[in-house]
Amino acid sequence: MTETTPGWLSTDELHTARTQVPILYVEAVPVRVDDSGEVTSIGLLLRIGADGTISRTLVSGRVLHHERIRDALLRHLEKDLGPVALPRIPASLQPFTVAEYFPTAGITPYHDPRQHAVSLAYIVPVTGDCRPRQDALDLVWLSPQEAASPAVQGEMPGGHGVLLRQALAHVGHIY
Repeated sequence: MTETTPGWLSTDELHTARTQVPILYVEAVPVRVDDSGEVTSIGLLLRIGADGTISRTLVSGRVLHHERIRDALLRHLEKDLGPVALPRIPASLQPFTVAEYFPTAGITPYHDPRQHAVSLAYIVPVTGDCRPRQDALDLVWLSPQEAASPAVQGEMPGGHGVLLRQALAHVGHIY
């Protein structure tokens, strides 16, 4: 019998898949923009890692089987920022970059010890009230200058600091 309910793998199946094939992710850099479209602030999530450390991170998650990229972006933005964040998904689904995460550190700036993952990264303006959900402790809005600081970059594991710098450069904030 064919499973027709959209979804994902069980925990054991996911572990097996992660050891055999790259997993597709979407990542979103939430931003606030002014009336002229200039980025005024960047939203970074505060999370507690499996080892108990607190870090800053971006909205990120897997694309489910039979799920459109737009739907995956909306699902993860709502999951992490709350149902009234009011994200504006870009009209073009061309990401600002593609990040390749490897389980072996040093191949790319991106590292995920669990798996080989390919992530499509987007800058997404949000206009609503953001209230972190799920495993996020808080959402902090930083100016582009603050987000580019070495201190903030150092708090972002797995290459998210590199991804954030690329996002800042993409929107014209190079520091």
